[in-house]
Amino acid sequence: MLTQNVFSQTARKYSNEFLNIGVDAAALGMSKSVTATSGDVNSIYWNPAGLAEIKINQAALMHTSYFAGIANYDYAAVAIAPKEKDGLVLAFSIIRFGVDDILNTTLLIDSQGNIDFNRISLFSAADYAFNFGIAKKNKNIKGLNVGLNTKLIRRKIGDFASSWGFGIDAGAQYSIKKWQFGLMVRDITTTVNTWIIDQEGYEQIKDAIPGENDELPTTTEITIPKVHIGIAKTFNFKNRDFQLLSEIDMHIRFAQTSDIISNESFSLNPSIGFQLAYKKLVYLRFGAGNFQNIDEFEDSNSLSFQPNIGLGFSYHGIQVDYALSNIASTGNALYSNTFSLKIDFDFIKLRKKSS
Repeated sequence: MLTQNVFSQTARKYSNEFLNIGVDAAALGMSKSVTATSGDVNSIYWNPAGLAEIKINQAALMHTSYFAGIANYDYAAVAIAPKEKDGLVLAFSIIRFGVDDILNTTLLIDSQGNIDFNRISLFSAADYAFNFGIAKKNKNIKGLNVGLNTKLIRRKIGDFASSWGFGIDAGAQYSIKKWQFGLMVRDITTTVNTWIIDQEGYEQIKDAIPGENDELPTTTEITIPKVHIGIAKTFNFKNRDFQLLSEIDMHIRFAQTSDIISNESFSLNPSIGFQLAYKKLVYLRFGAGNFQNIDEFEDSNSLSFQPNIGLGFSYHGIQVDYALSNIASTGNALYSNTFSLKIDFDFIKLRKKSS
């Protein structure tokens, strides 16, 4: 049953879903509405074109837990600024989403029907993504940035099965005055995961439930492309101490889902985010996204969404951000606390020299 649910040789609406969670508490506080405005090391995830805005080497870290701490999500990234003006920016990141210390009870009962708790073991189910991004400003069109991200995916379910996958993301950003526009195509070439099933581990699953898992499952997953479109505008207040950034994004899947707008060809899900900054030192963020149509009893429907709020503090090249989100806006147990850190390398180097 486990393997039949996990593996199939088809294009899937929900494949490599851990790559849709997002990174950076600042972006999550705005409900992922950053396709047009992302312009730092975290752009390797949100829109690789935004890497072109980096002028100082940067690093980023993030940690959060989901489902009352059952699953852990970690992220780290570095970006190398170009030596010459408008040169090529390079970035690398790693993402891990994992559930650890899962009880393996497939050998709990032996062939004679005897129970032996010493036969219980622990395993982890973890997904990894290794990303390499490049970006550059377009010399011929002022305000246009383009970027590309290649990703290597590693997924592992204990000793039972593992897979390798490869995909490409592409993006563009364009800014004119106080307006910013962004386009990001995730898995633009489709992303293919090829699974390798451990024969010994499969035999354990096969024998655990009589009559189930009799045939070895197929071993290829295909992730279809997703499109993200963003439009943003910045408002400066008269005293110039405060600045408001607002962005609305449209997230498009080429499959029928529970998104607020959906048919057999595609589904569309909007998100909106705001960031109020004070002297670029303190940030207050809030937004709403993940609008879903929920089927209720007696053929009725309801609309759910994911609210988010966040805080940030930046000082001399070090930025700390926090985001609080409520998945599907139902139940206190689904609240997630996310923390992230961003550091400018050059600032640290200058501080060491001055000391």
